Amino acid sequence: MNKKQKKLLIRVLAAGAMLLVLMLLPLSEYPVLRFFLFLIPYFTVGYDILRKAWKGILHRQVFDENFLMAVATIGAMILGEYAEGVAVMWFYQIGELFQSYAVGKSRQNISALMDIRPDYANLEEDGEVTRVDPDEVEIGSLIVVGPGEKIPIDGIVEEGASTLNTAALTGESLPRDVAPGDEVLSGCVNTSGLLRIRTTREFDESTASKILDLVENASSRKSESEQFITKFARYYTPAVCYAAFAVAILPPLVQILFGSWFNGGIVFGEALTFADVLGIFSTWIYRALTFLVISCPCAIVVSIPLSFFGGIGGASAQGILIKGSNYMETLANVRTVAFDKTGTITKGNFEVAAVHHASIDNNELLEMAALAESHSTHPISRSLALAYGKPLDRSRVLDVREISGKGVVAQILGKGFAAEAPSLPGLPMEQTVHTVTVGNMRLMEAEGIEAIACHSTGTIVHMAVDGKYVGHIVISDELKPEADEAMKALRAAGVDRTVMLTGDKEKVAAAVAKEVGIDEVRAELLPAEKVEAVEKLLETAGTGKVAFVGDGINDAPVLRRADIGIAMGALGSDAAIEAADVVLMDDDPRKIAKAIRIAGKCIHIVKENIYFAIFVKLACLILGALGIANMWLAIFADVGVMVICVINAMRCLAVKKL
Repeated sequence: MNKKQKKLLIRVLAAGAMLLVLMLLPLSEYPVLRFFLFLIPYFTVGYDILRKAWKGILHRQVFDENFLMAVATIGAMILGEYAEGVAVMWFYQIGELFQSYAVGKSRQNISALMDIRPDYANLEEDGEVTRVDPDEVEIGSLIVVGPGEKIPIDGIVEEGASTLNTAALTGESLPRDVAPGDEVLSGCVNTSGLLRIRTTREFDESTASKILDLVENASSRKSESEQFITKFARYYTPAVCYAAFAVAILPPLVQILFGSWFNGGIVFGEALTFADVLGIFSTWIYRALTFLVISCPCAIVVSIPLSFFGGIGGASAQGILIKGSNYMETLANVRTVAFDKTGTITKGNFEVAAVHHASIDNNELLEMAALAESHSTHPISRSLALAYGKPLDRSRVLDVREISGKGVVAQILGKGFAAEAPSLPGLPMEQTVHTVTVGNMRLMEAEGIEAIACHSTGTIVHMAVDGKYVGHIVISDELKPEADEAMKALRAAGVDRTVMLTGDKEKVAAAVAKEVGIDEVRAELLPAEKVEAVEKLLETAGTGKVAFVGDGINDAPVLRRADIGIAMGALGSDAAIEAADVVLMDDDPRKIAKAIRIAGKCIHIVKENIYFAIFVKLACLILGALGIANMWLAIFADVGVMVICVINAMRCLAVKKL
């Protein structure tokens, strides 16, 4: 509990104790003293509400819940209903206390995320380390991060090795080892060794800043429910004030002029005394005040934004950043999910799966293939070097001719290469230059080399040395181990249709889709064709919404075009944070279903609160207008309903086990 909440709690407890004592004391014979004594708990618990109401009047923003509470309670005090006047204010403040506590619980989930904001950066210049504001650090600067410190700005490790805690960014306490040459992101906590990092971005463009900006601005993107409630309150509050005024004035005038056939006791034409008129007006003013208290829209106005705020906060704590409550409503109605393949269903890490039909030693084959491709930064090239597993002597590569869309032909010195291979000339190693052809089947056909077809799933790299076929390498993108479980979770969350949209080959895409359980596959698509495919899905989706899940780098147009774009594994990706509506802070596809379940729970709670509050208030308004409901029932209809709705809204925070 913060200081403000503690002060309010003390005021509520003090006013409650005073109210109880005054109700028990025999003060009926001392009306003036009774009035002034009841003013003490009244002002103790309600002075801030009265002040806000007065400020609203001065600023011509009259019609709000503070004004309603002030008018209702002051009116009750004037009519002599001192206990009820204090009680209305007392219960209203209890409701405010519950609301404040609920908002605080929601903020706790977001505050853990906000804790990624670094307070300083250790800037190293000319061998001296100075603590500066992160905003002052320029791109290319050298910063030092010690054990236990947050990384303030994105960069590349130049010196040192350590383990990073990424929990604040991903929602999972998975340690990540880093060494020189590795990229590190702001917001991670250095847990062990000293790191020297060369910054690659300014602070405002770093991952932590962008995430914080995203979460802080989420509340500005209101859902349709919130927009409706805002408009509703704008017209509803003045309407009920005028209605209460009408209840206070019109029925007593009718009763005085035409006699009372509904209250009894006065016959048409009978002369009315001043006391009779005052009694009639007092009765209807009391009903009008009861009407005002009942009609206060606090329960709806408070609980609905609180529900969305709690859902966004709970999702953030799980590493799911939802950019606004409007996307909550869309997420809850997702029935079709389209996926990119690489980086979404697969890890995007190409690796050598097998070597087939090799006529030379596998290691030698991999070495020559890796040397031939060593000039390239393509993932397949890196996978060949990784599979070889030893340092490459690139000086042996004399010439490389790249053939677009097919592969490469390289001239490589034969030093250290396969004197044992029977298919190669047995020349001295230092003098042997080999022509190494590495590529697809079309390259083999173009070079007149008879290659052996491969039926395995993946990218097939055929290889020949000096015009003779020596085998082929199967390279595949590793599936995420959680992918099949994610598809089952999506079906359990109400998703009817899953589709893969990929630029990969049909055979590879179909094999991946079958393995993880995706319903439909559309392969060999260009980015523009992916957009067209999503548009067709939108046309056939009916009332359900279409989500597209991509890595956020090459799929920005599709992320924008879908009803809702989800960036998968997009940690640190500018394109993901800009284009997507939901950003998953790690690459776990199971969190897509979790995001849908969180949104569904949030929307369900919002609807519960709306229906419950409107039903109770309408019933009590009718009873109040007829004189059946008194101020105590009005207190329940206002504060009681608000407390119930706020407590219900707090359920949005409980998302960990969804």
